[in-house]
Amino acid sequence: MTLINSLDLKDYIANAVRDVFDTMLSMEVETVDSSSMVNQNGNRIVGSIGFAGLVMGQLNLYVEEAFARRMTAAMLDMAIDEIEGNEEIHDVVGELCNMICGDLKSRLCDVGLICELSIPLIIFGKEFMIEPRGWACSERYGFRNNRHTALVEIFMKSGN
Repeated sequence: MTLINSLDLKDYIANAVRDVFDTMLSMEVETVDSSSMVNQNGNRIVGSIGFAGLVMGQLNLYVEEAFARRMTAAMLDMAIDEIEGNEEIHDVVGELCNMICGDLKSRLCDVGLICELSIPLIIFGKEFMIEPRGWACSERYGFRNNRHTALVEIFMKSGN
């Protein structure tokens, strides 16, 4: 557990989110205080990926539906009104979550915490909370692009 506690998760996640948003969406994001982002109103979409091995954990990427639509249009190089349904939006949120968690996995493996990723899971709706329990490490990081926000949660503990 000491190795997990010594990791600079904030730096890892912030760099991964900035790189993914810049490269895949041509969007700049800045870090913001995540405490005000706990109960966002409106429809939300959450991409969630688990990882297991010498370290176990879960990464959740929360975005508002309007931001998810904007992200989808940017990634697929289309206008927002050309998005035909939720499937495209869910695919993009899942893929962005996969890229962010993939970057984290690479950094964990670099320090000897070998792990494998699950496939992304998508949760969407209003007025819900994901309450993971039993994790030794729990962190939340907020990001903003103009008026839109994203929240990344990371939960970890020692594995095998």
